[in-house]
Amino acid sequence: MHDFPTAAAAADQAFMRLALDQARNAWLVGEVPVGAVIVREGHVIATGYNRPVGDSDPTAHAEIVALRQAAALLGNYRLPGCVLYVTLEPCAMCAMAMLHARVSRVVFGAHDPKTGAAGSVLDLFSEPRLNHHCSALGGVEAPACSALLQEFFRTRRRGPPAITSGDATAQVHAGGLDVMHVDGAAPSAEDD
Repeated sequence: MHDFPTAAAAADQAFMRLALDQARNAWLVGEVPVGAVIVREGHVIATGYNRPVGDSDPTAHAEIVALRQAAALLGNYRLPGCVLYVTLEPCAMCAMAMLHARVSRVVFGAHDPKTGAAGSVLDLFSEPRLNHHCSALGGVEAPACSALLQEFFRTRRRGPPAITSGDATAQVHAGGLDVMHVDGAAPSAEDD
């Protein structure tokens, strides 16, 4: 017997893959790769990716960028009936912004054990003292979301590859940034 995902689960996975595309955009501009999309009635109405460094704005997290775009599009700061997909568990700032916007549902990929506000450190989405609540679902496409973040920080710690002669080729593709050796060979396990 096969274990096929429900239509809702398949939609969550598809929209999370779009959020992953946004996260890759963040990486391409040197930001921590977190991406978000906002969906209403089955259609993407807004996207965002992390850009606090490039925008010199500490609030320019992927979720906030997408919330601003959706609110402008709809002409209303309230976003009922909207689902926000984000590749990393929201922080407290982003979680409260989603609650203020009256987002109906939040779906995230990787859990954040240091600043996650959807259950990892605290759970603002189900805090009974707040006047609005929304459902939150974590772990959708978590391996891909986690791997993208891990590779970004691994690459950042290594620094740029040393080139002593010839030319190195960097290829940007759907999976991120691959650095090829001068001889064109893929990096080996010894390179890690």
